[in-house]
Amino acid sequence: QVQLVESGGGLVQPGGSLRLSCTASRFTLDGYAIGWFRQAPGKEREGISCISSRGGSTYYEDSVKGRFTISRDNAKNTVYLQMNSLKPEDTAVYYCAAHAACRWYKVRGDYWGQGTQVTVSS
Repeated sequence: QVQLVESGGGLVQPGGSLRLSCTASRFTLDGYAIGWFRQAPGKEREGISCISSRGGSTYYEDSVKGRFTISRDNAKNTVYLQMNSLKPEDTAVYYCAAHAACRWYKVRGDYWGQGTQVTVSS
């Protein structure tokens, strides 16, 4: 059932940066909006960003606005999440998911990955 693959997570100090990548294992992403989600220990999964299928529209949760940037390169079949000015509260497992449109990205995803761990700590 795992159709997407996230990578790029790791341990970073507060104020640092990471770039996460999301790619499909066996299909192309160009027909899908892609959302990024995170789940911290003891918390519900949180939708934080979404990009439309062609990259023309982007959406951000208030908690990450101005710090995170979502982008995509359909020629490389990859969606990115550039994370700057990281805070300890950003620590979570980060997931990407494919959606019919960003209007639905917090409701359900058609395909998901297994996540990549991001830890922000000194």
